[in-house]
Amino acid sequence: MGNKWKWGTTHEQLKGTACTLDKINGETELEDGVCSRNGYTIVDDSESYLLSDNGWFEKRKADVIDIYFFGYGHDYLACIKDFYLLTGQPPMLPDYAFGNWWSRYYGYTQEEYCDLMEKFKDENIPFSVAVIDMDWHTVETPEESRIDHPLFWNGWTGYSWNKKLFPDYKAFLTDLKNRGLKTSLNLHPSNGIGFQEDMYEDMANACGIDPESRKLIKLDVLNPDFMEKYFDILHHPYEADGVDFWWMDWQQGNDYWWVHDDEHPVSDLEGITPLWMLNHLHILDIMRNGKRPMFFSRYAGLGSHRYPVGFSGDTVTTWESLDFQPYFTANASNAGYCWWSHDIGGHMLGYRDDELQIRWLQLGVLSPINRLHSTKDIFAGKEPWNLRKDLCEIYKEWLRFRHKLFPYLYTMNYRTYNELKPLVLPMYYYYPECDNAYKYRNQYFFGSEFFVAPITSPNDKNSQLGSVDVWFPEGLWFDFFSGLCYRGNQTAKIHRSIEEYPVFAKAGAIIPMASYIENNMLGNKKDMTVYVFAEDNNTFKLYEDKGDGNTFENGDCVTTELSLKWGENAAFTVKPASGNTAIIPAFRNWDIKLRGFAKDIKLIVKVDGKEAPCKIAYDLKTNTSSVTLENIAINSEIIIQVAGEKLITDNANAIDRVYDLLLHSQMDYTTKSNLWYAFKGKSKLLYKACPQKEYAEILSATEEMRNIYD
Repeated sequence: MGNKWKWGTTHEQLKGTACTLDKINGETELEDGVCSRNGYTIVDDSESYLLSDNGWFEKRKADVIDIYFFGYGHDYLACIKDFYLLTGQPPMLPDYAFGNWWSRYYGYTQEEYCDLMEKFKDENIPFSVAVIDMDWHTVETPEESRIDHPLFWNGWTGYSWNKKLFPDYKAFLTDLKNRGLKTSLNLHPSNGIGFQEDMYEDMANACGIDPESRKLIKLDVLNPDFMEKYFDILHHPYEADGVDFWWMDWQQGNDYWWVHDDEHPVSDLEGITPLWMLNHLHILDIMRNGKRPMFFSRYAGLGSHRYPVGFSGDTVTTWESLDFQPYFTANASNAGYCWWSHDIGGHMLGYRDDELQIRWLQLGVLSPINRLHSTKDIFAGKEPWNLRKDLCEIYKEWLRFRHKLFPYLYTMNYRTYNELKPLVLPMYYYYPECDNAYKYRNQYFFGSEFFVAPITSPNDKNSQLGSVDVWFPEGLWFDFFSGLCYRGNQTAKIHRSIEEYPVFAKAGAIIPMASYIENNMLGNKKDMTVYVFAEDNNTFKLYEDKGDGNTFENGDCVTTELSLKWGENAAFTVKPASGNTAIIPAFRNWDIKLRGFAKDIKLIVKVDGKEAPCKIAYDLKTNTSSVTLENIAINSEIIIQVAGEKLITDNANAIDRVYDLLLHSQMDYTTKSNLWYAFKGKSKLLYKACPQKEYAEILSATEEMRNIYD
């Protein structure tokens, strides 16, 4: 007899994600998702618990079998959309989630933390979230309140502000708010509430415990009455003081949290994952006043996409860890998990490598959430000025770039919520029949307009460049920063300097961004920059709202349609804003950057049908024609007509990039000259004479430009 098919048999499972990257140096095993290359996946949900109408949990009837069959062939996006429709759509995140987060496990004083935020402001380094790790609360547990378990001895659990570090915590929270920062506090609730806590008396009375007994109040997640008090007494007062959301820094399972006695008998729900319950209940609680769901916690299995944002854990600081994170992040979409936040730069152990920090930050900026984090090691801080001076400036610029990217990111946030399309997707979601889409697993689409090919290895010592093997799907692709055009249906080794990163916009891509950084403020800018890439028709609807409330559900939002019409009568159009326009500036300054267009195109700019005064400039370094318009009413229509014998770039700046490459390459002058003249003459003869082994990366980098230049 042949092999017998059974539930769960899924060959070529594309996998999903994992609960944590704690202490992982490199790769870790992933749980299954709902997508499989062989076209079907089986999910056995028989062991899970039911959610009642009031949001609480119910045990299933005995011997219930609950099997889900996902049979979508290679239409992975349809599979994920239906998974969302079945289990719940991803929430719309508040705006502040998409800025830079500052986070560190460190015993800051109130003064030190505020001084640090002031220095960030002075150096124009923007942040939107301040994450205060466990030292916000007292960590010294009195001996008489400890029980016989090692975790009760380390002070992880705590609810009372450390007055030695934060003598006036309310003023501290107000200071952060005045700086435009949202605040998150770290939680480890498993050890219960000891008598030393400020709110112990209130909690004890509410739980029917004599406060004079100093008896430990155990965490009882299975008890709805206890959990109501947990939120009302332990959390809500701090939220009224200015805490915006909570970080559940705890994922350990059932080995120690089931602490029962005669007064707390074993519940019928024993066996349910405590992390999953805490995630679910915290999200319900934060939504009680109409706020958008926002919680920071671990992945707890399929369905966890309902409880964003994900904390991936304490990563080891190595190149191996960095190399795993692009795949880990993109692949999580196969489980519908779309809002991972990593310890950008690595949390612990590992080694000091400034180049690694830059490459990790670049990945973070082009990830769902960008949260800098490190441990208490005095040498591990992620402040930009800890890097070499030249790299410090690069680090700052990438942090600013993240905030400039906010209009695009926030629109993709709405797209994820409304169209059920995760921000980050593996390449095979759009090219499922191409083997390379699976092979080049670190590449990923970042929203609707471009893909990223992360550099996750050190620069070559001779060329001073980082490199990555890239697969270009069919069509034309444009380097986001240089405007160089790459032909599709090919693989190529791509080289970039430390300040550059491989980001490739699709033909016709439209990417709205903020023109300037204004401290920590993110949304609804007056000064807008729109990058428009050549060669195809496209429409992009910029989405804006008030950011922090459920405004998208009552129509309190604005959309602005941006479109490119390609062909003989090419034109880029900004349509009048539509919706509640009172929430955005009445007039805007537009900097329209036509990137990847030919140098000698002719532009006619009209506002409401009439030629408008504007500034037009061309930058050869980035293959970009810029059109600058000032004080344009948001109910006006802008049309930029594009004409010329040739509209698309001829990659003329490739020769300048080769010169710059050779200028800075660490190699002998004779070989440099030979390569330069060979490149200009488009001859391959002198390439053969170059020492292949010593200068392999330099040869590869010039060959990349030769292919474009030709």
